[in-house]
Amino acid sequence: MLRHHLKTATYAVAALFFALGFNYGSWASRLPAIKSQLNLDPAQLGFLLLAAGLGAVFSFPVTTAVLQRFGSKKVCLGAGLALPLVLPALAFAPSYGFALAIMVFEGVAHSCLNVAMNAQGVVVELENGKPIMSRLHAIFSLGGLAAALFASLMTGISPELPLHLCIVAVLIWGAVLWASPRLLADRTEAMSAGGKRFSLPTGMAVLLGLTALFGTIVEGSMVDWTALYLRNDLQAEQWIAPLGLASFSGAMLLARWFGDGWRARWGERTLLLSGSSVAGLGLLLGLAVGGVLPALIAFALVGLGVAAVSPCVYMAAARQGAVALAAVTTMGSIGALMGPPVIGFIAHISTLGWGLAFVAFGALMIALLVRKITWPA
Repeated sequence: MLRHHLKTATYAVAALFFALGFNYGSWASRLPAIKSQLNLDPAQLGFLLLAAGLGAVFSFPVTTAVLQRFGSKKVCLGAGLALPLVLPALAFAPSYGFALAIMVFEGVAHSCLNVAMNAQGVVVELENGKPIMSRLHAIFSLGGLAAALFASLMTGISPELPLHLCIVAVLIWGAVLWASPRLLADRTEAMSAGGKRFSLPTGMAVLLGLTALFGTIVEGSMVDWTALYLRNDLQAEQWIAPLGLASFSGAMLLARWFGDGWRARWGERTLLLSGSSVAGLGLLLGLAVGGVLPALIAFALVGLGVAAVSPCVYMAAARQGAVALAAVTTMGSIGALMGPPVIGFIAHISTLGWGLAFVAFGALMIALLVRKITWPA
């Protein structure tokens, strides 16, 4: 009976990871259409993405407080029901200002769900007594991959946004409503974390937070900008543009699915150091060569290389308590949502190719940070 309960809880947490990836990938893969609908230049699109990042920044003290007051199970339900509202709101956005406000809301809801579902992942892993975090993050990547493929399908049927994004919202609501009652209660001693309700990361948590930040800068930028790079810079066909995200997400899914075994075999330090180096150098080479196929290969190498960053870093943060996990996970959300606008600003003053070169720099920064972190033997 207990084993069945834990298995059901694992599926429920996995459903939330998939839902967040599906939500994120859905609006990100339709950025070309959103850009066209609102008649935005690259800088305005960058500010639109920055609004989501600012929402994530402001959410940190709120997320920490609600997580400790209500527990991750209730936060998953609340944030999971709120997040899909972003999709139809973007589809029917009447103005740029309205879209900016919606993206601030996206940042807050995204960050809350991200922190809460990772806290649930830690609870389930502790109860199961075996590692599952890498596979949970693989499910997040699967959500992004499914979103990209579904966006490509829907674009082929109709280029209009409302039908696509409204269907996605309904699917996510269904997943959240199914998953929430099946989640586990938090471990009281883990959630109390010494009675602290709010703190900034210090010491090793700072290094972990920065690693999470750069990891999700890379991940978020791939999600947000690959379609535009293929469509606008490389003049790819409209149906090909979402395949940049599919290439990246597919490789990340594969790496995360086997990531727990790789971590056990090679250790976190070696896995992250080699992976981030492959991601950074592979992307630089793909950009230098040019062309659709080299770009798709480079995006896949990035997905393969940074796949282990979030699972390893979040588990390392969880060893330091719930507050540290909330802080580091929030920094990860900030990177995912604030990194892409930086790429937009670079693209505005130069080209998107140079913006993606900055992403490669972010991957190489991970390699430098990993060398300074004390990992378990």
